[in-house]
Amino acid sequence: MGLESPTSAGMVRNTLKGIGTATAPKAPTLTDDIRAMVDATDAGLIGARDRALVLLGFAGAFRRSELVCLDIEDCSFGKDGLTVTLRRSKTDQDGAGRKIGIPYGSNPETCPVRTIQAWIEQAVLSDGALFRSINRHGQVQAGGLSGMDVARVVKKLAERAGLDPAKYAGHSLRAGHATSAAIAGASERSIMKQTGHRSVQMVRRYIRDGSLFRENSAGKLGL
Repeated sequence: MGLESPTSAGMVRNTLKGIGTATAPKAPTLTDDIRAMVDATDAGLIGARDRALVLLGFAGAFRRSELVCLDIEDCSFGKDGLTVTLRRSKTDQDGAGRKIGIPYGSNPETCPVRTIQAWIEQAVLSDGALFRSINRHGQVQAGGLSGMDVARVVKKLAERAGLDPAKYAGHSLRAGHATSAAIAGASERSIMKQTGHRSVQMVRRYIRDGSLFRENSAGKLGL
């Protein structure tokens, strides 16, 4: 029609440039990082809550939005471990829900099941939000944490553990589970079952990172 191409407009060029720019993902917290973060927690209730938060987030591969939505009633303890009922998530907007198994850990200090039990007992919780704020007087509040609170806890403990806090956030726990499990040789199917990923392509991003040094041909060169 003889009209000027809209692709030459500045707004279009800037938009396409932004689409083509990869955003830097947050670093995954690997198993050794989690251990160091747990060792760096505070004493008392804050430490009990933070240990429970990062260990459950890591073991369950939860999103931060999923962690803060958990209630005491969503947790069922049994001889094999903890069963968490996730009533709604990012990929389950209809609220069909799913159950996630959290087995007992071999080390009591980093066992997610025992740390959750310890937090519930110390905070004297019987119902309502699982993870709650604590005021400056050491009193547990009725309201639950926010997603930003989860990110702040992860950043705080990452810095104490000698990591760069700018590289870590709430998603680091979920990414760390998938990457650490891949490093340990877990199957795609078992990782997807825990993370709730429906797309193999999505979870393979983490598995690929975790496999960089496992069965690496450069390790066979005899250098």
